[in-house]
Amino acid sequence: MTDEVLVTEADGVIEVTINRPDQRNAMTKAAAEAMSDAWDRLDSEPSLRCAILTGAGGTFCSGMDLKGFLKGEFPVAGDRGFGALTSWSPKKPVIAAVDGYALAGGMELALACDMLVASRGAKFGVPEAKRGLVAGGGGAVVLPRLLPRPLAMELVLTGDPLTAERAYELGLVNRLTDGPAIEGARELARTIAANGPLAVIASKGVVRDSWLWPIEEVNTLQSPYIAGVFSSEDAKEGARAFAEKRKPEWKGK
Repeated sequence: MTDEVLVTEADGVIEVTINRPDQRNAMTKAAAEAMSDAWDRLDSEPSLRCAILTGAGGTFCSGMDLKGFLKGEFPVAGDRGFGALTSWSPKKPVIAAVDGYALAGGMELALACDMLVASRGAKFGVPEAKRGLVAGGGGAVVLPRLLPRPLAMELVLTGDPLTAERAYELGLVNRLTDGPAIEGARELARTIAANGPLAVIASKGVVRDSWLWPIEEVNTLQSPYIAGVFSSEDAKEGARAFAEKRKPEWKGK
């Protein structure tokens, strides 16, 4: 694991920190590949239930490393996209904890996470047009799906930033924090990690993948995601724990 990305673990939550503060956490290929390894670890280790992605030094991510770009390097990992997340997603949830700036690929990376916690001073933006580039890491596609099209068009064409407060009002941000975003993200992650792991994986899969499902096919298409959950030991344990008024003991089976 390169020191450009730090990985820690506690209470079923893995924290992945982009560690290039002197470069405002601009993404390199090495960092993207290290993040890809972290996402594989998240999915492969049963004890891990959720992940938090953040940046060191008070900034989330300022986009791709332009020095690397000028050398012909793209900060992607295989077919997983920018930060190994914009073209792919792990089975388990990832929460973005955003302080400072989430710009260009950094904003696309934050939007690629399943939930987003931001400190009140954070700012988001896709300024690629100001540099003669295009928000090709998903920004130009995802933003009009999450926002009214005229507003998405304004953000993409002007490149002007969006405050955390405005992003929260628009529904792009789940929670705002007065202090570091990581604290709010940890609280959210702990809540998720306390739930049935099979149910969390299945629920995330349905929410993400059902985006364009035809309404008349929803029951058929979601069945492969949820069928195993209802027949699992965890489902029975959840019901027993509720009846017995105790905390469930999940086995992930």
